[in-house]
Amino acid sequence: MLQAIDFLSACVSKGFSFFTGVPCSFLQPLINSVIVNDNAKYIVASSEGEAVGIASGAYLSGSKSVVMCQNSGLGNAVNPLTSLNFPFRIPLLLIVTLRGEQGLNDEPQHELMGRITNTLLDTICIPWRFFPDKLELVDSVLDEAYEKIEKSSISFALLMRKGCIEEAELSPLHPIGQGVGTSSIEGSFSCHPSIRMSRLNVIKIIRESLPKEYAIISTTGKITRELYAVGDSINQFYMVGSMGCASSLGLGVLCGKPQKSVVVLDGDGAVLMKMGTLATIGHYKPERFIHIILDNESYESTGGQRTVSQTVDFSTVASACGYRKCCRVDTDKDLKIAIGIALETPGPILIHVKVSGDSSQKLGRPTIKPSQVKERFMKFLEEN
Repeated sequence: MLQAIDFLSACVSKGFSFFTGVPCSFLQPLINSVIVNDNAKYIVASSEGEAVGIASGAYLSGSKSVVMCQNSGLGNAVNPLTSLNFPFRIPLLLIVTLRGEQGLNDEPQHELMGRITNTLLDTICIPWRFFPDKLELVDSVLDEAYEKIEKSSISFALLMRKGCIEEAELSPLHPIGQGVGTSSIEGSFSCHPSIRMSRLNVIKIIRESLPKEYAIISTTGKITRELYAVGDSINQFYMVGSMGCASSLGLGVLCGKPQKSVVVLDGDGAVLMKMGTLATIGHYKPERFIHIILDNESYESTGGQRTVSQTVDFSTVASACGYRKCCRVDTDKDLKIAIGIALETPGPILIHVKVSGDSSQKLGRPTIKPSQVKERFMKFLEEN
């Protein structure tokens, strides 16, 4: 049986030192070893899809990243793996437990996924091998994964069967993140919905207010299309898929390069889809992180169907999750003030902006290929 520290040491020697994911009992020895290892970094995610976003952001900032989860959680990660990692060519090493394997006598909820896990990976074009259960197999398996990731920029998965790794204890006092801190909420909404600012004008104000060294990550849909219409720039990362993962991608960037500055332009529907990420961000408290929600109370890209954000106070939620400061704004004056505060205040900062539901009928889409967006964004992060 393999010792977790031996596998982890081999991973680190090949550059895989950033780990994130959602625990599984099969993964217990490996996760426990990663958490206490000084040569590796571990971020606990609230969902598997969020973990993919975090790992992808860490990759953009120069870290070879590993996502760990059980195979039932793989279903939660299919969207970002297919609409973020594949088109942008952001490769990750996945360690996926094989719950529900035939003959294992596992819990009934794992039965179907146990039968289809390898087929699912084949279907989403992710090559895979079984996780090594002997020390002499580790190097060859990791060499294959490394070569595939480096040459094709495609993710690679290791399927972990039960009992591959010997158990490893975890110190209950070992800290993660920065925990609870002080938080404050400022501002209120005063404008009638009919006279709210347009999202396009809000994006213009944001761009004009930010120093050029700030990275901007925009969520999928009209927000990305309007950011591109305002002006293309190498410091802008346009997420054309993986709805809800913009903030986790931003967190991942700062996990890899905490000295950088990141602004995430998010939408109400996207935030609602993965609200657990607010808790993760609030817990780890990246200091140079500004999270701006452009809330038009609708899914505009799909025809304007209503979201439930009318009854959601994002500032109160983010504050409760650990964001250091939250602001509510719906006028250009208050927006400029809030951005000024955010630039001078340690983050994470949330700015909740109520905007109108109107956008240009002739709004185009980014013409730059996702892989090109990735390459120039990584260069920007490295040079600035």
